[in-house]
Parts: sequence; structure tokens; C-alpha cells
Amino acid sequence: MNTKFAVDASTSIPRSSFWRSLPYSKKLAPYILVSPFIISFLIFFAYPVINTVIMSFQEILPGQVKYVGTENYENLTNRQFYRAMYNSAVYTVLTLLVLIPVPLIFAVLLNSKAMRFTNFFRSTLFIPALTSVVVAGTIFRLIFGELPGSLMNEFLSLFNVAPANFKQSAPLAMFIMVILATWRWIGINIIYFLSGLQNIPHELYESAEIDGANAMDKFLKITLPLLKPVTIYVLTISIYGGFAMFTESYMLFAGNNSPKDIGLTIVGYIYKSGIQKNELGFGSAIGITLLGIVLIINVIQLKFFGLFRKED
Repeated sequence: MNTKFAVDASTSIPRSSFWRSLPYSKKLAPYILVSPFIISFLIFFAYPVINTVIMSFQEILPGQVKYVGTENYENLTNRQFYRAMYNSAVYTVLTLLVLIPVPLIFAVLLNSKAMRFTNFFRSTLFIPALTSVVVAGTIFRLIFGELPGSLMNEFLSLFNVAPANFKQSAPLAMFIMVILATWRWIGINIIYFLSGLQNIPHELYESAEIDGANAMDKFLKITLPLLKPVTIYVLTISIYGGFAMFTESYMLFAGNNSPKDIGLTIVGYIYKSGIQKNELGFGSAIGITLLGIVLIINVIQLKFFGLFRKED
């Protein structure tokens, strides 16, 4: 038996040696290694969530805090809340329809041996992800400006189409936000899918070719099933990203006050209520409601895709 780091009260091992041996203990080492994550989780996630839940039942004014029960949650039944939820839900659905299949197709093409200049295309598609969302939002605001000289209106004029005021129409404003999200995040999702594709054994494709499978058969019966874990991960973070979107809309409309709330998101509504109107209790109630909605949606989709099932 190895007693190198054993400690007995009856021995006369110096106390300093005992403390130096603790990090090498087989029982304590795992806890020491995971302690940074646990501490950061408790400080930066658990404590804020618990504090926000408490604040959601309070009316918080400068120098005054009082409990109001469920009044903040009852006040959620208003037009702005429903509009913000509608905008966030539509935005999330549309981005999911784009940011899952399109990056998957690009990843398959970039992973193909027949594809040339793959490193160039990978770098080009990933560069937008390095761009600040503030800069990207400002650029898109100028591109889709209401003046006839804006880039998009200049492009429309080539086809004798009258200048459009993109940020006054709800469908056009949503279209711009989805295009902005696609431009910024498609490279990230391509990287996720590429990592999954490169972990698929090439022997499976060779065996399928011997059995007479064509490219579509290999994609449907090998690539898609083996990319399921990556796809579920991308879907999960995309749902979160969709409902958490705020800065893109804020920069696109140069503020949090879009015409008829066509660009108001649920996070934007939290900002408007909690920060701009100084109603921290009501803003906390919106945040907890958003947390619950996103949690329920992700649990349902994880259950639907079988992630919680035990492997045979």
C-alpha cells in the first residue's frame, strides 16, 4: 500500500507537509479541479437567478423596497409584452430555419475532398463572427437606410423599384434582423458541423460506396444520424441566442424605440422596463418568465430528439 501521502493523527508529520499533500489526494483532487467552475457558477449564475426571483416579487424604488406578491407577473398581460414575445419567437424560428440547414450544407461542401480552396472559404465565412455586433448593426442600418442613397435602395433603383423604408415595416425589419443574424453566426455553426463531420470515420463512407450507395444515401443514412449530437447542440444554443437577441435590434433602430415596437424583443423589453423606466421588479419578472419559457422549450426539444433516452 502506498502511504506516501497518508496522514495519521498519531504521526508527527509537519502541518505544512499535510497541506502540501492535499492537492495530490485521490479523494480531494477531483473536487479541487472542479471548484473553479462550481464557484463561478454559484457567483455568476445561481446567485443572480435567485436574487432575480426575489426581486420579481418586489417593487424596487430608489431607497425603497417592498414586496408586492405576484403583482409584477400579473402586469405582464400587456400589449408590449405580447409584442416582444411574438417578435422574439418569430425571430428565433426564422433563424433556426436558416442557421441549421444552411451551415450544415456548407460544412458538408467544405469537408468534401472535391472542394477546392477550402481554407479560404472557411476563413471568409468565419470572419463575420469576429465582427462586433455594434459595428455590424450600424453597417446594416446604413445599408438598409430610408434615404434613396442607401446601398439597398440604390440596388433597387437598378430594377426601377421605388426606394423602401425598411425599418418602418414589420416584415422587412424582421427580414433585416434575420439576415444580420445569418451573416454573423453562419460561420460559427459551420465550425460546429465541421468538427462533427471530421469525427465520422471515413471507413463508413467507403463501405457504403462498396454497397452501391450514392452521395444522397450517404448523407441521409450516415452523415445526418452521426451529426445528431452536434445538431442538437446547435439547436439548443440557437434557441437561446434567438430569445436573447437584443443588441442587433438596438443598433438597427438606433435605440430601443422602434416604430410600433416592430423591433422590440423580450430582452429589449427587460431593458426598457428595468433600466429605462427604473422598474427593476417588473423587469425581473420578465426575465424570470423568459428563463422559464426558454427552459421549457429546450427541455421539450431535447426530449423530442431523444437526448434523455438511455442508450441500448
